[in-house]
Amino acid sequence: MEWFDSGWGVGLATFLPVIGAIALMFVPNARESAIKIVGTVAAGLALLAGIVVAIRFDYSNAGEIQLDTNLEWISQIGARYHIGVDGISLPLLVLSVLVTFLCCIYLWWHIPEPGKPKAFFALTLLLETGMNGSFVALDLILFFIFWEMVLVPMYFMIGIWGGPRREYAAVKFFLYTLFGSIFMLLGFLALWIKSGGTDGGTFDMILLREQGIQASELFQNLVFLGLFLGFAIKVPMWPFHTWLPDAHTEAPTVGSVLLAAILLKMGTYGFIRIALPILPDAAVTYAPIIGILAVIAIIYGALCCLAQTDLKRLIAFSSVGHMGFVMLGISTLTDIGINGAIFGMVAHGLITGMLFFLAGSIHERYHTREIADLGGILKQIPRFGSVFTYAAIASLGLPGLAGFWGEMMALLGAYNPAPGLNVTLFRVLMVGGGIGTILTAGYLLWTVQRVNLGTVPQRFADGHGIHDVVTLEWVAWAPLLFLIVAAGLVPVILLGMTDGAVQTLLGAFGAG
Repeated sequence: MEWFDSGWGVGLATFLPVIGAIALMFVPNARESAIKIVGTVAAGLALLAGIVVAIRFDYSNAGEIQLDTNLEWISQIGARYHIGVDGISLPLLVLSVLVTFLCCIYLWWHIPEPGKPKAFFALTLLLETGMNGSFVALDLILFFIFWEMVLVPMYFMIGIWGGPRREYAAVKFFLYTLFGSIFMLLGFLALWIKSGGTDGGTFDMILLREQGIQASELFQNLVFLGLFLGFAIKVPMWPFHTWLPDAHTEAPTVGSVLLAAILLKMGTYGFIRIALPILPDAAVTYAPIIGILAVIAIIYGALCCLAQTDLKRLIAFSSVGHMGFVMLGISTLTDIGINGAIFGMVAHGLITGMLFFLAGSIHERYHTREIADLGGILKQIPRFGSVFTYAAIASLGLPGLAGFWGEMMALLGAYNPAPGLNVTLFRVLMVGGGIGTILTAGYLLWTVQRVNLGTVPQRFADGHGIHDVVTLEWVAWAPLLFLIVAAGLVPVILLGMTDGAVQTLLGAFGAG
């Protein structure tokens, strides 16, 4: 399979969804079954390509870029079509193709109003190509194109199929992300100019990392600030998070799942892939700031969750806290912290994606997401209630489930941060993160108590239209439920993949 290993495999995983979106243009609107088949098959083929990429990957050499291709693209500015995977990008690529495929299966059960299945499937597939491409691109311009590619489909997904305040949420999401992208692009251009500009400058991430940026401390700090703004808004870090609860609350179920499970990871991945290895000195300077903002996000997110009355909005604010743990791990600049951050990214994608699936299904059954209006779900639909409890305790970080390892490793990394960082400060941050885990357990257990336990409200007592988990839901959810416990019990599945690549990244800091 030499052709597959030379970049075709990674390319297929990236571009098959957009080919499927184009194919949908030729399917008549009235043929809904054909639309669902074409959309699901396209996502399924991308998943198959992603699985084969994972099989062909050499895990003993995870720190090196593999299955790559590097072709001339825009010679005038030195931009190249350079894609590939290493131990950092591979798990995120597999997560993206898997979750998108499961979303397509879920859409067989329910496409939100106002219908239009062809448009919805096409936007989902277009979104997948943007997400996958962001994780495999190794050229800054190529990365930027894929990064921007996700804006349009998510904007229309929220704006057309969203809730009552969908226009406001869609515009807010678009403007926030576009604002950050401007500064990120300026940072990319500054790196290109400093690497030679029109006299042999490059946008290649690997070359920029290996060559280093020979520039003043002020220049590196300003460029890092530009990248920070772009990535921090996408994460989103406090105080750039305010677009997230609105977008999640108004988005249709599949939009919320993809937003939580994949899109947020593009920001944290940008820090790990671009900002840290290319500008290591500036990363050391900014690490305390990132750590402080991360812990504020952890505690703030948990406190906001305690105040929420809408189930979906509560899960959205929980993402602010969970991604705070990821950023805390990154800010330690240690192998434990960054491995924990990547583990936390994947775990959050599995668990919070599952929670948004459940929130959407609750709304379909009960036509409300108000926590005060719910109750007794475990008694009325016991299988559904059991799955909800399982996902909630995974989200609070119960040992043995995926949510535990990322948070624990982030806290351990903060106890002994990288040389050059203030140990006392980071140990204080570790304590702050520990307080956040207690608050997280509090709001999730309280949510389970109010939603699952107690008596069934009188308005739902007749059970009309309320049914337990259906077959299509099991098919869409089973892989996530399995992977949550598999990653929790056997964390080496993921850590064995990421550690080599993290060691390579830390080589930029003269550490290992």
